[in-house]
Amino acid sequence: MNEEDKTPQESKKSLKEKILIIFPPLSILGIVVGIVGGYLYYLKVGCVDGTCAITSNPWLSMLWGAALGYLLFDMFNKKKKELKKPNKDEL
Repeated sequence: MNEEDKTPQESKKSLKEKILIIFPPLSILGIVVGIVGGYLYYLKVGCVDGTCAITSNPWLSMLWGAALGYLLFDMFNKKKKELKKPNKDEL
């Protein structure tokens, strides 16, 4: 999309608004819940001898938890329908 195609309102969006478009609040909540869940899994289940690839490192457990939390909570987001602009040929 070129700069000429954007409306003045689209070009003046703040960084916070752009992030909320990409990651809706429900998805952000899923990431946070997943990180907490991944860390709790590391603490409670974990890996005693360190040979488990994911659960031996708290950062990897939290990363996988964040990914799963995002995917789980993103299922419940309502997707916005994009409006199609009519072409000059259709008018």
